[in-house]
Amino acid sequence: MKKYLVIGNPIKHSLSPKLHNYWFKKNSIDAKYDKRKINKSEIQEVISEIRDNKLDGINVTVPFKSEIIPFLDTLSEESRITKSVNTICLHDKKLVGYNTDIKGFELSLRETKFILKNKTIFILGAGGVVPSIIYALEKLGVSKIVVSNRTKKKTENLKKNFSSISVVDWGDQPEFDMIINATSLGLNKEDDIGLNFENINKEKLFYDVIYNPKETNFLRTGKRLGCRVCNGKMMFVYQAFEAFKLWHNVKPEIDEKLKKFLDL
Repeated sequence: MKKYLVIGNPIKHSLSPKLHNYWFKKNSIDAKYDKRKINKSEIQEVISEIRDNKLDGINVTVPFKSEIIPFLDTLSEESRITKSVNTICLHDKKLVGYNTDIKGFELSLRETKFILKNKTIFILGAGGVVPSIIYALEKLGVSKIVVSNRTKKKTENLKKNFSSISVVDWGDQPEFDMIINATSLGLNKEDDIGLNFENINKEKLFYDVIYNPKETNFLRTGKRLGCRVCNGKMMFVYQAFEAFKLWHNVKPEIDEKLKKFLDL
């Protein structure tokens, strides 16, 4: 039996085991997928497990998407540019880091039918999945990307990698067409972004990378204002779809039955 794992901290909210184990069953693959909460000091131990063939693949979530890179042998082009890895494979005894978040985000946006070309995007957060989001948005032809983060040093580091972005202080609110919450604010029910959106028009898209819970306070605000809202459910499913293809060379089915099973 093959064994797969998602690592992160926190990890309790992750639906990855539920999704991958569902696809294993559907595609008659003899494998098991688990989740494991780790600390940074335990990365080496997990990497040793895949090198020793105790694991066959690893997904990586916050806060280790960059921290994992020094432990790998090589990176895909997209992982190298974004300095972010969320999927690890063992090819010819070499550990390869991939970034399937980019494709996951792109495909999830397609479902919103929101026209991105020449639009201004405001991103809250600078870690985890943000480099992947910026990379995807630049490919999709947006006119401006503005980033704000509670820790300004992170946004400054991000700008070194993506020189075209603009940076504003946390709490400042520029004009935007689409706003993305890529912080962890929303994982807890009482979390609040702390911005005032009352004077914006209804033509905006509120996008939250969080998918569990499926409606955060941030999305409830957007909905109350009459704006379009989208959580990270389909980004999660599509990034998993891309990882599944890498590991098994199989395209798992994404249908209404799956969405119902995951309560998405």
